[in-house]
Amino acid sequence: EDIIDDKPMPLLDHLIELRTRLMWSLGAVLIAVVACWFFAQHIYAFLAQPLIDILVAKSGGEPRRLIFTALTEAFFTYLKVAIFGGLFISFPIIAHQVWLFIAPGLYRSEKRALLPFLVASPIMFLAGSALAYYFIFPAAFRFFVSFETPASPGGVPIQLEAKVGEYLDLVMKLIFAFGVAFQMPVALSLMAKVGIITSKSLKSARRYAIVGIFVFAAIITPPDPMSQIGLAIPLLGLYELSIIAAKLVEPKPVEEDA
Repeated sequence: EDIIDDKPMPLLDHLIELRTRLMWSLGAVLIAVVACWFFAQHIYAFLAQPLIDILVAKSGGEPRRLIFTALTEAFFTYLKVAIFGGLFISFPIIAHQVWLFIAPGLYRSEKRALLPFLVASPIMFLAGSALAYYFIFPAAFRFFVSFETPASPGGVPIQLEAKVGEYLDLVMKLIFAFGVAFQMPVALSLMAKVGIITSKSLKSARRYAIVGIFVFAAIITPPDPMSQIGLAIPLLGLYELSIIAAKLVEPKPVEEDA
């Protein structure tokens, strides 16, 4: 029997429960941020490693550096790293608290239908972030570093000395953009599950989706072809995967059931 596993509660009790879930989530975030603060330098070094590897290879093995020009820039950069890492680590706890709050109001069939999407969402975010870090960063950074100019008679040497704050903002933007972009199969499959779209409509909109994907990749990534293509091609594959997933989860027509 498809029932709701919930007990009638007055509005005040729901608000108290909401406050409890928010307090647990906030506590998890604060603990994770404080823990990440002690490892902020190591986390930043990990994020900066793709650029450092390219710079060292470009300079023939000589050490390279990142700089900061404002007195507080390094401090706030490490603080951003701690917050970024804390949110990343505490996300499972936050998602669990959100699930505990909304699950009692769902039918059992709705819980079974929604749970796979909740599990797939962080996995796809990690996949997008890994693609950005291990493939897009090296390609994009190698393209930009190629504009360095060595010293020559009568010429002016041009060498990159990236600022720690600007580099972190770029890396966080790309990681977040790729992680969110990889949510497309989850979102489209969920909409197909509830009947908002169908696999047939996704197929008919394929040509528009291709244009939209390339426009999205051009806007969200740095202005170099490697990173734009590096995001657009996986998204095209994910769109085709979304069509297959939508076909599997979409409600069957009445005549097929008969």
